[in-house]
Amino acid sequence: MEETVEDPPTSAVLLDHCHFSQVIFNSVEKFYIPGGDITCYYTLTQHFIPRRKDWIGIFRVGWKTTREYYTFMWVTLPVDLNSESSKQQEVQFKAYYLPKDDEYYQFCYVDQDGVVRGASIPFQFRPENEEDILVVTTQGEVEEIEQHNKELCKENRELKDSCVSLQKQNSDMEATLQKKQEELETLKSINKKLEQTMKEQKDCWELELLQLKEQNQKMSSENEKMGVTVDQLQAQLSNQGKEMEKLVQGVQDKTEQLEHLKEENGQLFLSLTEQREHRKKLEQTVEEMKQKETTAARKQQELTDQNMDLSKRLSENKIICNVLQREKEKIEKENDFLKRENSSLLSYLNCDSLSHQMPTSSQGGTRQDPGLVFGNPYSGIQESSAPSLLSIKKCPVCKSDFIDDGFDHDLALEQHLQTLSLNCPICDKTFPAKEKQIFEDHVFCHTL
Repeated sequence: MEETVEDPPTSAVLLDHCHFSQVIFNSVEKFYIPGGDITCYYTLTQHFIPRRKDWIGIFRVGWKTTREYYTFMWVTLPVDLNSESSKQQEVQFKAYYLPKDDEYYQFCYVDQDGVVRGASIPFQFRPENEEDILVVTTQGEVEEIEQHNKELCKENRELKDSCVSLQKQNSDMEATLQKKQEELETLKSINKKLEQTMKEQKDCWELELLQLKEQNQKMSSENEKMGVTVDQLQAQLSNQGKEMEKLVQGVQDKTEQLEHLKEENGQLFLSLTEQREHRKKLEQTVEEMKQKETTAARKQQELTDQNMDLSKRLSENKIICNVLQREKEKIEKENDFLKRENSSLLSYLNCDSLSHQMPTSSQGGTRQDPGLVFGNPYSGIQESSAPSLLSIKKCPVCKSDFIDDGFDHDLALEQHLQTLSLNCPICDKTFPAKEKQIFEDHVFCHTL
């Protein structure tokens, strides 16, 4: 084709048919004569804006994608889109590129994204003398055409469904493209900054080079004065050029090191994140250990309290035991005292029984041994001395009788009074002996 330089933009799938009404084709003939150029007339709707890469192609009826075009022509962009004349457009197809068969074809307007925006009615390429030929169609052919029409309708529905899915894919691709464009803008800004940095470095190097050139000129003048040859100056300049190359290489190495440091920074950031997570786990473990320690301390305190309580009870039991021991010792003393009294009483009773067994005279009331003429000379002494061994005394405090052995009256009275009182071993309080239960309750209260 004369006006085409590159292939038009196409799509692998057909989009939604709702876009077909944005461009309307006018004055489309039912057939065109082969061997001649044809002109395609079309109208742009109000809301459609043509673009530079839009094109019109001739497609064989039954096409499925915009890649199946037979031939195409680029559209001409109107000068003023708001005028009515600019809405009416046309494009001419050369006869050399037109189909040579008698199949049905149609015009399709395709935008630069490969989306069909309008389609014409079908037409044929056949000679003019066939216009007056009567075409007789049999019933079988009619049924075949209807069957073909049904198949075309089915394909149309399938194409519509495919268009819906492709439109969704197109939306996803547009979102992806938007993200890529944003990334591209970011990279452009970074590149711009790098270019600015390189420009500043270049200016700095140019300034250093200028300074070196000035130094070179001064050295040249000095060398001229001192007779230094130009070869030596050129050698120095060559060395400086090598140094400049080394500086440039150093800058590149620094850039590579910077990239390496960025990678290490990312790895360190990941390591720091892992350490933070490990630290959180350790803090949770410490918190759990603190809770366990608090629970153990509480249990230890409870055990300590129980131990103190048991120690207190043990001390109280020791006090009670001491009290009971004292009571036992006191009772043993009383028992010894009673044994002594019992022994005295037994001796007294033995003496009394002996006195009763002595014979007495009938005249004087004394019993004498019938074998003695003058009686027992010791009977009077025994009767007078027996009652003096043990005597019964009355206590001035409790008004009760107690036994006096006749040897130490004060000691017998003191022992009797001790049996009448009970002393508290804790507060030294005295209780009567007859209130022994009250005394025991009082000692028990000290243990509470």
